[in-house]
Amino acid sequence: MRNIRILLIDDEEGFSSVLAKRLTRRGVEVVTATDGAEGLLKLDTEFYQVVVLDMKMPGMNGLQVLKTIKNRHPYVEVILLTGNADMDSALASMNAGAFDFMLKPANTEILTHRIYDAAKNSSACMSEAG
Repeated sequence: MRNIRILLIDDEEGFSSVLAKRLTRRGVEVVTATDGAEGLLKLDTEFYQVVVLDMKMPGMNGLQVLKTIKNRHPYVEVILLTGNADMDSALASMNAGAFDFMLKPANTEILTHRIYDAAKNSSACMSEAG
């Protein structure tokens, strides 16, 4: 599967820039947003199959953004990234509909595979909904 378009929402611009370059080299089209509000605006106006979302951000946290995404765009898959191994947050995000929950810094190869898996799932769900 090629032509995957993702939205990367993370307040750490240096991290986002490096990750976007690495994913782009692996055939993923990446658009970035620096907070939840900006990310939600982009989701409301453009098409993305997958969102890669930081858990801890100022303003809306990742769990709040995830719940809003799933409410407005149920077929968009969300992979949450966090710098803290917090089991409660992981469980809460999975219960709220996250596709996956990974620790930062995520291995780029593993993250790329999870993005491809999430995009396949997103496409299958959209096809079934018809």
